[in-house]
Formats: sequence, structure tokens, C-alpha cells
Amino acid sequence: MFDPAKIIEKAKHSVFYLKVLNWSLYRMVPFNKPHGFRIIEIEDFRLKTLMPYKRTNFNHINGLHACGLATISEFATGFLLLSSVDMKKYRMILQRLEVDYLYQGKMDATAEFSISKDWVAEKIVKPLQTQNTVVIPCEVKIHDTKGNHLTTAIVHWQFKEWDKVKTKA
Repeated sequence: MFDPAKIIEKAKHSVFYLKVLNWSLYRMVPFNKPHGFRIIEIEDFRLKTLMPYKRTNFNHINGLHACGLATISEFATGFLLLSSVDMKKYRMILQRLEVDYLYQGKMDATAEFSISKDWVAEKIVKPLQTQNTVVIPCEVKIHDTKGNHLTTAIVHWQFKEWDKVKTKA
């Protein structure tokens, strides 16, 4: 049976499993496939993703599209957070996304996001012991291959325990 947690763990130490992880993500999140977003580095509490400079990611002046830059920010933060908590215990949804665009992207770009085990406990696990929901703002910066700072995004993620999620009958 396909176990995402095992694939993620193996991808931290294996180029082959990193490729398997990216292939799996294209199947699970088909919206991202045409853009070629991929994880290029993954650690326990750090993730680096790539947005390639290619036609499907261009805006009208052949720069990296603003919505693509926002999406890779969402993807980097969301994937790392979801892989750092118990996916079966917590529901995570995007609440708000703010992006400051600082420089026009004219080459490959990377989004890097890092947290710590203590950060997860302090910001998510402990507050949810006394609250129904918690909103976590996550800052992620995108740089091009020359080091130019393209964007700074604040991605606000809402966490809730699955047993407190209400759905319509």
C-alpha cells in the first residue's frame, strides 16, 4: 500500500525516492504538473522547491507569473507543515495568502521554508489542546538562481483536529 510518510522519509536520503515523491505529487496534485514544480531538497523540517523558468510559468512579458510564484509559496509551506504533523489527526486548509513581489523572475526560482520540531509543538500542537482552530502565518522567500529576492509570501494555514471538523450531512 502507498504510504506517503514512508516515501517522504526515504526521499530525505535518496535521489530515487525524491523522484518517486515528485512523481507521486504530480499525480496527487495534478494542477501543479504542467508547471513542473518539484521538491529539490527535503529534510525533517526544511523544504526547498523549484519553479522552473519555462513557458507554462510565464506571464505576458516572459517573466515568472505572479500566480505561479504564489502557488509555489503555498506548496512549499503546506507540504512541509503537513509532513511535520500527524496528517490523520489534523486538517489543514489555506486561510489567506499575501505576497510581496520584489523583482521580476527571469530564470528558475526556488522557495525555501524551514521550521523546527519545537515550532510545530508551540504553534500547532499545544494551542490545539485548548482551541478548536489555530491559524499559523508562514513566511517563505523565493529567490532566482542568481540570488535575486523575487517574493516574500505570508501563507496563513488553519489547523483543526479532524474530530472537530464539521461537515454538512
